[in-house]
Order: sequence, then C-alpha cells, then structure tokens
Amino acid sequence: MPSFAENLRRLPGISHLQSIRLLDAAGEVAASIENRAGSQGALAVYNHLAQTYGAITPEAAAKGLELFAEHVDEARANPGRHPNIDRLLLLVSECRTLRAKHVFAL
Repeated sequence: MPSFAENLRRLPGISHLQSIRLLDAAGEVAASIENRAGSQGALAVYNHLAQTYGAITPEAAAKGLELFAEHVDEARANPGRHPNIDRLLLLVSECRTLRAKHVFAL
C-alpha cells in the first residue's frame, strides 16, 4: 500500500485554491480546509475527491481514507488529532455527503 506522501505526489496541484468549504445538506459550512502549511495534504485529498466524485460522498470518503494511508490508524487511535480524517470516518459511518465549494486564490 502506498504511503500518504506517495499518494500526494499523484494528486492534482492545489496552488490555484485558497480553500475548500464543505457544505452540509442545508448548505451551511460544516468545515473549511485552507491552503496553508499543515493542511495542504488534506486540501489536495479533498480537492481530488470533489473533482472525482462531485462531492464528498461515503464512497469518496472511503477513497480518501485509502489516500491518507498510514495516518488513518493514528487518527482512529487519537480522535481529534486529524479532524480531516475524522470527518471522512464519520461520513462513511453515517452514510452522509458534504458538498465541496472551491474558493480560488486571487
């Protein structure tokens, strides 16, 4: 199984993004992932999932967990340490979908 770093190298670039806003069923912002140090890997994963699946569906979330690779076990063992992985785990377990709204860099 490829590592998270290896998976990231295969994903589309994110230099054009300022952030991705994740919207719940009511259209409210449930979360935002910014293009800044510490969250760029998650932004790349969520961007890829949104482009591939059209939203962060349970199926997309399961694929995202594969992409996060070795970090998933750590996230399961330490809830709250990796909120972007925690969110994917929740979407899979609750069969929920979040829409993604891309905010482009100026």
